[in-house]
Amino acid sequence: MAILSSRRSSAAISVAAVAGLAAAGVGLAVGGASAGTVSGSLYRDPSSAVVRWVAANPGDSRAAVIRDKIASQPQARWYANFNPSTIQSEVSSFIGAANSAQQIPVLSVYEITNRDCGGASAGGAPDLNQYQTWVSNFARGLGNQTVLIILETDSLALQTCLSTGELNARNQALTTATQTIKSANPNAKVYLDGGHSTWNSANDTANRLRAAGVQYADGFFTNVSNFNPTSSEANFGRAVISALNGMGISGKRQVIDTSRNGGAAGDWCADDNTDRRIGQYPTTNTGDANIDAYLWVKPPGEADGCRYTAGSFQPDLAFSLANGAPNPPTTAPPTTNPPTTAPPTTAPPTTAPPTTAPPTTPPPTGNGCSASVAINQWNGGFTASVNVTAGSAAINGWTVTVALPGGAAITSTWNAQASGTSGTVRFTNVGYNGQVGAGQTTNFGFQGTGTGQGATVTCAA
Repeated sequence: MAILSSRRSSAAISVAAVAGLAAAGVGLAVGGASAGTVSGSLYRDPSSAVVRWVAANPGDSRAAVIRDKIASQPQARWYANFNPSTIQSEVSSFIGAANSAQQIPVLSVYEITNRDCGGASAGGAPDLNQYQTWVSNFARGLGNQTVLIILETDSLALQTCLSTGELNARNQALTTATQTIKSANPNAKVYLDGGHSTWNSANDTANRLRAAGVQYADGFFTNVSNFNPTSSEANFGRAVISALNGMGISGKRQVIDTSRNGGAAGDWCADDNTDRRIGQYPTTNTGDANIDAYLWVKPPGEADGCRYTAGSFQPDLAFSLANGAPNPPTTAPPTTNPPTTAPPTTAPPTTAPPTTAPPTTPPPTGNGCSASVAINQWNGGFTASVNVTAGSAAINGWTVTVALPGGAAITSTWNAQASGTSGTVRFTNVGYNGQVGAGQTTNFGFQGTGTGQGATVTCAA
């Protein structure tokens, strides 16, 4: 669970920066091709605090907004408890679920000794030797597919409580942690702490990154738990990259936390501020060669520690962030081939699985809707892409009924709400894709175990 607050940065936010935030507005997803070193869909954690809250409070007046604009989105899973005996299995379970969904998980490691300099998010490993043991166990659970690692927020930007010896020891610990993770999973993308654009200077940040071994990492992250606009963070990132290039360290990229930088005014603490907004929705499709991803590292709706306990999910905070923000773009289903690593019980083939083409039936001529399904099958599992097409009149909401073959079970869904997991399953639209123009098409998808070929679909509007 994320317990991080943004308290430590309040003194650095200037009047000009606050004015810039207020003028920034809510960012929309960036178009164009992915330009960083990461491509693919980010993993939505089906057991996050916000997803659990929405499921438990369907009648709450805030639930629909929180569901459609926050719970629908991929967010980082935080690892902030010192649990060396269980961390490997916890990580392995999370990674396995993301791999099965053919999506990229984001993991935030927050376990460094003396984290947050004893502030609202104090804690971490008792000492750096035990920290390295924890990191080694953490790394063993990462598998071998692409994962994004946010390594120790504030560990470099906030150093006021460390002596020279403690600082040197921390830098060595971060270097070793990076190398340990990369050795365990060469496809892991590791990013170190870059603070944010209204904290330390770009040159100072670059020096701190170099001392902590950024040359072994993939780059750095900025704006975690903060509110600076994406444009300011991107400009700051370019300056840091330029400074690193001047030190002979090239090829590094930035990721930016956009979880609540869509508008700001007043005090720094989101617990007491009702003028924050979610920013750009999470994506690897940044259109910027310097930026690998826009991420929601700090889960929207989790408290900073002022009015509520740091890290606790608060629906009023989530609603304040989401209310008035634009709907998310319609997300695409996973586009990668089925996993090439063996799942717990069955091994998928190493060749591309067959793809069942969707029916070519025309849309209905009257009111209502039609649906077609394409199945991507491999040994032990499948993904399904469902097109929903309106007839000669626009529709405002739809329900698709899917009859699954015996033994098939749904494990995840995108762009729809599912009722049931096996047999006959009903899918209904989410808030942003219920309205479909006459003759137009929208899409949703799901992933499951067993055999999906032979599934039939019907649509009602």
